[in-house]
Amino acid sequence: MSRRRVIGADRRFLRLALALAARGAGQTDPNPMVGAVLVRDGRVVGQGYHTRAGAPHAEAVALAQAGDRSRGAVLYVNLEPCCHFGRTPPCVDAIVAGGVRRVVACMRDPDPRVRGRGFRALRAAGVQVRMGALAREAGILNQPFVRRIGAGRPLVTLKAGMSLDGRIATRTGESRWVTSPQARAAARELRRRHDAVLVGVNTVLRDDPRLTVRASRGGPGGRGGGPVRVVLDARLRTPPRSRLLRDGGPQVIIVTLRSASAGRRRRLQVAGALVLDVPGRNGQVSIDRAVRELGRRGIGSVLVEGGSEVLGAMLDARLADRLVLFVAGRVLGGRAALPVFGGRGASRLRDAARLEKMTVRPVGRDYRIEGSLTFPGGA
Repeated sequence: MSRRRVIGADRRFLRLALALAARGAGQTDPNPMVGAVLVRDGRVVGQGYHTRAGAPHAEAVALAQAGDRSRGAVLYVNLEPCCHFGRTPPCVDAIVAGGVRRVVACMRDPDPRVRGRGFRALRAAGVQVRMGALAREAGILNQPFVRRIGAGRPLVTLKAGMSLDGRIATRTGESRWVTSPQARAAARELRRRHDAVLVGVNTVLRDDPRLTVRASRGGPGGRGGGPVRVVLDARLRTPPRSRLLRDGGPQVIIVTLRSASAGRRRRLQVAGALVLDVPGRNGQVSIDRAVRELGRRGIGSVLVEGGSEVLGAMLDARLADRLVLFVAGRVLGGRAALPVFGGRGASRLRDAARLEKMTVRPVGRDYRIEGSLTFPGGA
C-alpha cells in the first residue's frame, strides 16, 4: 500500500476514534474523552470509548472486543495511551500484551503523569508509534481536559437567552420565556455536554430552577444523570426547599464565604448540598477562586447560565473561554430591563472581549450565536 493510502486510512480510522470519543461528552469527568479503534488487514476488529471515570478505558474496551485478533493489529486512538495506575491499570501494558504492532494517536496526553511516557513505553516494547494526525480536532474535543491540566481551571462557557436588544428580563423582572422552546431544548443539550452548570443565588431565588438536562418535572433519580449544579451564594440564601435540593438530580455544590451563617450551612448540608468555602472580597465570593476550586475537584468544563451579574463578573475576571447566546426576535426596551451582562464592563472599546470563530444558525424561531472569547493582551 502506498504512503498516501496509508495516511488516508490512518485519518479515516482516527476520525472514527474521535467520533467514538465524543459519545462520552459530559460523562468522563475528570478524565478526557477517548475513543479507540483496532484494525487488522484493513478491517475493524475492535472499538470502544471511555464511558465514565472508573469504567474501562477505550483501549481496554477495544482490546476486549478484538480478543486474539488484536495481534498484529493497528490501534487508532485520539489521545496518548496512559502508562500509570489510576482507577484502572495502564493501557500501555494491555496494548503490549495484546500484541498490537502499531499505535496511531492524534495527540500527546498533557497530564504530567503521562506526557510522552506512554509513547516511550510503547516504543521500548517494540510497538511502532505515529502521532500528530488530526491533532487540532483532538485538541478541540478535549479542550476542557487540556484547559484544566494546563491552566488549573475548567473550560468556562457563558450561555444566555436574550432579546434582540440584549435583555434577559423586562423592567418588571419577567424572564420566562424570552426564547423559544427549541432554544431552551438546545440549552439543555448544552448542559449535558458540560461537567457542571453554574448560576448565582439570585437566579435560584428568582426562578427556582432545577438546572438538569431534562425538561420534565421530577427529573432523573438519585444524584446522577447530568452535570453537577453549582450556586455562588456568599450569604447562603439558597432555600433548603428549592427545587435544586428538593427534586433530586445530580450533586449540588454551594460556594460561599467562610463567614456565612453556620445555621444556614447545616440546613443546606442536611438537604444534600456540598458547601464549599472560598475567599472573597467586599462580601462577594471570588469568581476566580470558585472556578479554580471546581477545577481542583476534577471538573473540566463549566456552563455559566447567569444571572446578569455572574455573567458580567466572569467577563470582568477574563475567565470565560466560550460564549453561546440564544437570541429571540423580541425588543424589550427600557433602561431598567435587565442586561445580559452586568459587572463593571469595559471602560474603553479596545478593552472589550471579542468573539472569534463566530457561527450563527437558526434554532426554532430564534438564533444561536457562539464562538471563542478572546481578551486584549491575550488573557
